[in-house]
Amino acid sequence: MSAPALSADQKKYEEEKAKRERADGASQFQLLHFSDNDRLRRLVDDPWADHDALDKLSIPFESGGRIKFLILGAGIGGILNAARLVQAGFKPEQIVIIEGAGGVGGTWYWNRYPGLHCDVEAYVYMPMLEEMEYMPTQKYASHAEIRAYLNKLLERYGLTDRVLCRTQVNGLQWDENIHAWKVDMTTGRGPEGKDMSTLWVNADIPILASGLFPNPQVPKVPGIAGFEGPMFHTSRWDYSITGGSSEEAFPVMDKLEGKRVGIIGTGATAVQCVPLLAKYAKEVFVFQRTPSQVNSRGQRDTDPKEWREVIASKAGWQRARQENLAEVISQHEETNNLVDDEWSKLPAYFACLGSKKFGTVTPDKIPEHIGLLTGLDFPHAARARDRVSQIVKDPTTAERLKTWYPTWCKRPTFSDMYLQVFNEDHVHLIDTDGKGIDSITPHGVVANGHESFIDILILSTGYRSPSYGGGDPAGKIGIEIKGRNARSMTEKWTTQGASTLHGCSSNEFPGLFWMSPIQAGATANYVHVLDLMSQHIVHIIVAAHERMGGKDKHGVIIEPSKDAEEAWAMRFMGCGSFFAGFGICTPGYLTSEGDMQRKAQAAIQAGDTAELTRMARGLIWSEGIVPFTRVLEAWREEGKLEGFEVSVAA
Repeated sequence: MSAPALSADQKKYEEEKAKRERADGASQFQLLHFSDNDRLRRLVDDPWADHDALDKLSIPFESGGRIKFLILGAGIGGILNAARLVQAGFKPEQIVIIEGAGGVGGTWYWNRYPGLHCDVEAYVYMPMLEEMEYMPTQKYASHAEIRAYLNKLLERYGLTDRVLCRTQVNGLQWDENIHAWKVDMTTGRGPEGKDMSTLWVNADIPILASGLFPNPQVPKVPGIAGFEGPMFHTSRWDYSITGGSSEEAFPVMDKLEGKRVGIIGTGATAVQCVPLLAKYAKEVFVFQRTPSQVNSRGQRDTDPKEWREVIASKAGWQRARQENLAEVISQHEETNNLVDDEWSKLPAYFACLGSKKFGTVTPDKIPEHIGLLTGLDFPHAARARDRVSQIVKDPTTAERLKTWYPTWCKRPTFSDMYLQVFNEDHVHLIDTDGKGIDSITPHGVVANGHESFIDILILSTGYRSPSYGGGDPAGKIGIEIKGRNARSMTEKWTTQGASTLHGCSSNEFPGLFWMSPIQAGATANYVHVLDLMSQHIVHIIVAAHERMGGKDKHGVIIEPSKDAEEAWAMRFMGCGSFFAGFGICTPGYLTSEGDMQRKAQAAIQAGDTAELTRMARGLIWSEGIVPFTRVLEAWREEGKLEGFEVSVAA
């Protein structure tokens, strides 16, 4: 029987995907932190650190000493773990948070570009609002408000002076003799934080909280380091060049007056900052490889009366609201949409997050499953394209801004300003039809064989994919982690694939925890994932200590058994068919620029079942995050710590 004929939309999807496929995949980019070019590497220097103030702070531990909890990262994940530990009865003095930046906030410390707000409702995104009794000022909070709030959260739990900034962890090594982790660090002091010295400490329980996107990247195009004008990456916005302040959501960028600005990239960052660039610059050139789907935003101030009487009126309201959004996106809840924004109206976005609504997807049902997904998504995708036509006056520009890929292939964006700027005569869309730019000259950017002359170059070119290395926790943050018998975590992930119990710990790496959607659950609101996993990690730690004699007990060792870890991995082996919708996606960060599809296809053609098995181990819970949560809750209610081996060091 011949395959059914493709629809016009399906043919267009395939054509657009083919234009963007490249053999070098994610290798077409270079990571700024590790660039061999000094100018590019300096693009990730910290522009926000108050070095004089930081030099006056004391180090919160004695080098060569021992601490109970060492948390790597002072973003939302690290702060949540520390706060939950204090809530559970541990003392702030037992906790140290190591942070490479000059302050706390993680992505909200680094990213301060104009127009930046959370793209998920602040009421479910900002963590621990219920405990803090805090009301966000708007439905989508600004970067400045979120950053200030995270500092307040640390203060509430007595953790402000437990953070060591300007410090990089270089490696973790399990020491069987003392039953602890030796953690080697390099810390900076001085006017630019460049006066480096080494520290080390023994930690009973390290927790990795490095976030999804720690590594900014730029394309490997000729001439990129030779541009003679000012240049910066959006993850380190340079207000000394543009004017304005990092403390404002909508800064007055008066230094752009009379300037020609070029910005490379049209992802979620550009969608938020381009309208502000257009407001102040003489000309703006927007270089596009693949357009983003732009849905309406619907920003509004928080109504205090609605907050008190509706949103935050009952105990447990934030978790209920988080789960409601996740269930609506997974198509599990159709009648009670609490958040009621555009995220909750994407009919097929669950294709990348999971859903139990459509039953088990076996390999023979993959074509039917993809047909169901695209059938659900086509009307929404068409409406998004129609919205472009309704807003953008020039038909040619409008066509170039339309997306021809399923909604789940890239993170959708939300703006009531971005599309509108392309009606301005001084804003120029330079669409490269999927190829990307050709090169950068000392005075401009070459795309489609034509040079656009600019004064300022902004690189809105994103980050390395979170799927890099199959989700290896050590590889993601670029450090070496060696467990029992000097077993390398990266080597374990490379040879076996993802190997965890509950997505947060691994055999041969006792007492080491981390947070990730790999072998766990995912949803559009990543803080929901972080909150879930931080609570679960702290539960495991508390239960283990209670079993061994209480929270004051020293030397408690917590480690998954090998059998439990393998049994957990097997629960993900059948999830691959559900996520087959990625196979029709244009390359992007969710597929590591197509590397994942190519790797899977090569393994299928070669009959390499071992490689397919390794890849399948790196999936997420295919029923969605709320069903995954119920699995963890049932495990906790049993009270057995089943699968974990707990002991006390002699």
